Amino acid sequence: MTVFFGTLLSLTRMKLKPIQDKQIEIDTKKKILGAVIDISDLDPEQILATYNEKMVSVVLNYDNEVVEIDSKGNAIVAEEINIQKNYKLKPEDRLYPIFMYNSNSSDEFEIYQTMKTVDSYIFPMFGNGLWEWISGYVALEKDLNTIKGVAFDHKQETPGLGARISSNEIQDRYKKKKIFDNNGDLISITMLKGENNRTINEHQVDGMSGATITGNGLNKMILHYFECYQGYINKNKLNAVIKTSKN
Repeated sequence: MTVFFGTLLSLTRMKLKPIQDKQIEIDTKKKILGAVIDISDLDPEQILATYNEKMVSVVLNYDNEVVEIDSKGNAIVAEEINIQKNYKLKPEDRLYPIFMYNSNSSDEFEIYQTMKTVDSYIFPMFGNGLWEWISGYVALEKDLNTIKGVAFDHKQETPGLGARISSNEIQDRYKKKKIFDNNGDLISITMLKGENNRTINEHQVDGMSGATITGNGLNKMILHYFECYQGYINKNKLNAVIKTSKN
């Protein structure tokens, strides 16, 4: 009897795994796309089609070197990197996927061709909220400074309070904000304490009443990951200036 049910369970898992893998793929690509475009009217198959048409990705190590295979010789796929597991590693031991969006077909642009062909760069992030993990995809415009959009998620933040980070109301506050100041120093984006703050600059967003710890978690997450991605960002910002001046 034990063998029978063990075999049955194993077969069930085998049959369900492709379905589960497909759902994970859809969920991941939905979040990435959601940082740059409105996906509310797209069904799962449209999400996959749009992603495949308009996105390319690359994986870097901490030294901003492109990584294509792991230590066993297996291909590294940006969309399959588990950011949560990666987060548990030291920053210098992690892999850093970057996703690039173009409003035209992905066949019409190359990752290293020219900054003009990339409309947005999406950076995955992970951190801690009040009760559990929080995560996000933060998209920058082609200037690699201005926030295009964000897509935050959480596991167990308080409904009506910290859980609001996944709402359009909160996420829209980040649009058009800047992560660098006029001197080129990384400032990141800070969610203020409390709501309806009167003075908010281009590096700040209004807070969430009763959710200060969640807001602080977002602040730490965003700053930490942009510090990790800063070498890549600075390099590509410089390349953009050089290429633009030559055209």
